[in-house]
Amino acid sequence: MMNTWGAIFDWDGVIIDSSRHHEESWERLAREIAKPLPDGHFKRGFGMKNEWIIPNLLKWSEDVEEIRTLSLRKEAVYREVVADWGVTALPGVVEWLKILADAGIPRVIGSSTHRLNIESSLDRLGLTNAFDGMITAEDVSAGKPDPQVFLKAAAKMGLPPEICVVFEDAHVGIEAAQRAGMRVVAVATTNPLEDLGKASLAVRSMAELNLEKVNRLFE
Repeated sequence: MMNTWGAIFDWDGVIIDSSRHHEESWERLAREIAKPLPDGHFKRGFGMKNEWIIPNLLKWSEDVEEIRTLSLRKEAVYREVVADWGVTALPGVVEWLKILADAGIPRVIGSSTHRLNIESSLDRLGLTNAFDGMITAEDVSAGKPDPQVFLKAAAKMGLPPEICVVFEDAHVGIEAAQRAGMRVVAVATTNPLEDLGKASLAVRSMAELNLEKVNRLFE
């Protein structure tokens, strides 16, 4: 099959369910530096960059260097949690990636997650060669709902945005994909299926996907 479109995957909540790992890493970091965590912080900040969360949501610091240091430490703690708890791919992910690869459809990660986190998990999951590239937190200056991460992912595949499909779980990611002019398939990992009506297509898991369903998004 000719590759008529390109696939862009968010990472957390799409390829892996890392919400418990990330929430635990914020809690460990807060204890480490003796800072408070506001109620509901994790859900409100889901899908956003640490550099926004730390000063705006947590109110921990407004100093640029301190924010960067805390952000990097948070991700190091996250990797410690992954080492402690392990990580697995979400249902249908491995099979769907193989279907896309067999069909010649390019696959790129577009995520606000740090590159080292993704690379270490890809190795654990045995998916090191499942993607053609990645755009990560280090590659963008603006977090979702800004479309920058997805536009850069499309450019990495050499494809125009209008023939790209984003696989997302978070509302800010869905908005970013739409602002980029892309179709978006929402996976009900983080939010209930009934809350994902703004997406082009919403599924409970990638196990529900096939090429025909996604191809129909371009009709």
